[in-house]
Amino acid sequence: MHELIEQLQEMSEQVPVPLELPSFDQLLDVEEAILIPLPADLKEYLLNASDVIVGSLEPVTVADPHSHTYLSEVAAYAWSIGLPREMIPICQNGDNFYCIDQEGQVHYWAFGDFTEDQWDSFWEWAEDVWMNS
Repeated sequence: MHELIEQLQEMSEQVPVPLELPSFDQLLDVEEAILIPLPADLKEYLLNASDVIVGSLEPVTVADPHSHTYLSEVAAYAWSIGLPREMIPICQNGDNFYCIDQEGQVHYWAFGDFTEDQWDSFWEWAEDVWMNS
């Protein structure tokens, strides 16, 4: 995981207004807002790598509540269009979502249903999907 975080940081695009990493309190605020605990891998990503910009996908963030990738807003929208409430979206792709369950497995929810695509962890998804987008 730490090697993957370093690789993401090396791949990160330079932008005029860089993203910021959140504080632990900001993670707690999001957990309180969505009323569901964040799996460990998702917390690790948010605290250590949610400031990177890689590829065409934009995973969720929690440092800026005004961002289009702000986790509680992305979750509210995903749940409003039918994503099961126990799933936490990690990346929006139109009206489709990569989402994580409480066991840390990542699933792809597309056109109102889960596909057969599944990854054992956030980091496996990051390496297989996000970094290649």
